[in-house]
Amino acid sequence: MILLKCTGCGEYTLDEVHSCGQKAVSPKPAKYSPDDRYAKYRRIAKKRQGLL
Repeated sequence: MILLKCTGCGEYTLDEVHSCGQKAVSPKPAKYSPDDRYAKYRRIAKKRQGLL
């Protein structure tokens, strides 16, 4: 059983497409990798948006 989160309304569901018509995705973050090539650019983007 895989629990998914709707991208539209934020409710959790077991279906790929929620009853509101939006796609449901996994609520888990991506796995951490020390070899991540793009981490530097994500940190720069977050800093520019004021999230860090």
